[in-house]
Amino acid sequence: MDKFASGDSARLFLAAVPNAGTAERIHRLAGVLRRAHKFDGKLIPPECLHISLFFLGGLLERHIHAACEAAADVRAERFGVSFDRTVSFRGRSGNRPFVLIGDDGLGRLQSFRRMLGAALTRRGLRRVANTHFTPHVTLLYDARSADEHPIEPIFWTVTEFVLIHSRKGHDYLARWSLQA
Repeated sequence: MDKFASGDSARLFLAAVPNAGTAERIHRLAGVLRRAHKFDGKLIPPECLHISLFFLGGLLERHIHAACEAAADVRAERFGVSFDRTVSFRGRSGNRPFVLIGDDGLGRLQSFRRMLGAALTRRGLRRVANTHFTPHVTLLYDARSADEHPIEPIFWTVTEFVLIHSRKGHDYLARWSLQA
């Protein structure tokens, strides 16, 4: 974590990530949907697909350490997630996120995030532990948008969550396993 002494924490966040096989399956689906919607945007690489849990960008190094301590405090069992639709979020004009979303298959994820948020709050990071959360996996960004559309559900079991530093790819700075 000492990398952030110079303020290089702008693209730091806690996330859940799919296993490699699921990430490849999501990436292939994204390619099919990119062509179907006539998107020009570049696909998110499989190794960068994730569900953002909490954004930690811009925090001081001591707050990043507190966030890691909060993450270590969380005791939770592994849980499944399931995404069954795609849609474009509004985003910035010309740069709209095209994402996977779901409802029924994301309740345990939302409960886990509330638990992690409570741990962040206990460590003095209430500002970080905001309650607004729309679980999604971003597939690409594009100037065009697409309405909500059902897909064959994509499911995986979340076995860990990670601290990611996003630069020209994702560096996993820390990992916390969930209980089997």
